[in-house]
Amino acid sequence: MGIELALYDRRPPGHRKRPAVELHLSLGHGDALAAALAAHAHPTGHRLGRVDPYGDTLFNEQDAAAALAETAALLDRCATEAQRAAVRDLAEVLATCAGTPGSWLCFLGD
Repeated sequence: MGIELALYDRRPPGHRKRPAVELHLSLGHGDALAAALAAHAHPTGHRLGRVDPYGDTLFNEQDAAAALAETAALLDRCATEAQRAAVRDLAEVLATCAGTPGSWLCFLGD
């Protein structure tokens, strides 16, 4: 089980005349990110706890900003260096999404 990240300039799949453009795709940390997020799973208290490891979860720029604030606590819970690297990558993508008006981050579960 892994979770990959895809950042789009608008809500995917976008309008037919102007489809969503993929701004970033992160494929290198899937299993480690899934393991790190599993330790943070608390759907009512955290944005990151709402990420579905088996389906796709969308965050808009406001969700990304709120989730970015959770990454420090998530980093403290990481058990391995691979998980820490995955969370640092997640924090970078969340920051980009939060700072890009109209963007959407898709967590691609499997």
